[in-house]
Amino acid sequence: MQAITPIVVATDFSASAGRAVRRAALIAQQLGAEMHLLHVVSPLDLYPGPDPAADFRLNHEQALQAAGKSRIDILAAKLRKDFAIPVVAATRIGRAHTEIAGYAAAKAAGLVVAGARGENTLLDLLMGSTASRLLRLAACPVLIVKNAKAKPYQSAIAAVDFSPGSSHVLELARAVASAARIEVLHVYDTDHDDRMRQAGMDEAYLLGRQAHILKDAENRLDIELAGLNEENITRHVMAAYPAAAICERARILRAGLIVLGRHGKSGVQELLLGSVSKDVASAADCDVLLCY
Repeated sequence: MQAITPIVVATDFSASAGRAVRRAALIAQQLGAEMHLLHVVSPLDLYPGPDPAADFRLNHEQALQAAGKSRIDILAAKLRKDFAIPVVAATRIGRAHTEIAGYAAAKAAGLVVAGARGENTLLDLLMGSTASRLLRLAACPVLIVKNAKAKPYQSAIAAVDFSPGSSHVLELARAVASAARIEVLHVYDTDHDDRMRQAGMDEAYLLGRQAHILKDAENRLDIELAGLNEENITRHVMAAYPAAAICERARILRAGLIVLGRHGKSGVQELLLGSVSKDVASAADCDVLLCY
């Protein structure tokens, strides 16, 4: 797994972004990582007149200053002081999700952190949030911050499906939530059984097949966890609809973090976010960290 540095966190100075910034700073402090604080300005915010391109070059620096460059420098200085971490402040112009992903790629970021919802909530609902679009573009793990307070994680879930997309889930959970109790969770998707029932498959056969698959998953997790020899890591296997089960399990355990792969067994690797990942990122009440 790539080292988790630098950490890029995006801010639009909203309350949601503020929570993301504090979480990113806490993780950077914990891991000894460098943090990049990025503010993306929309061109329309800089030039509200009828001809945005008329004097773009002439007013570029002044526009950035007015749009938040001074503000982000002040925030970066405060973070350096409060968390004793190296912080780089940067401002870009363009579409937020594109600029964040591009900046993270240029800096070979180990983690991107973003708030679940920005200041333009209505626009986000209509067109898709910056966070959800960023998940499709970023070439590194993305942490969507939902928790109201940034404090060390006490409980976390590492959801695995044994696909390549979940191969680094536990490792990433251990790095970001090192002091937490971590449950490695595997959910057998019962939707497969439902489709076979509709096709007329024998119920006894389906139940036997499900029991065999669950037992095999338990054995695989036991083997993987045996080498870690850590008491704070446990495993749980169940049959259900994965996204709903993962979110419900997080509520039962009062988990502050869910870690899972962005693409599961169904593939569609680069073009679309996997349905389970998308549903968990949307429905979970806690922070969600998606592996690349």
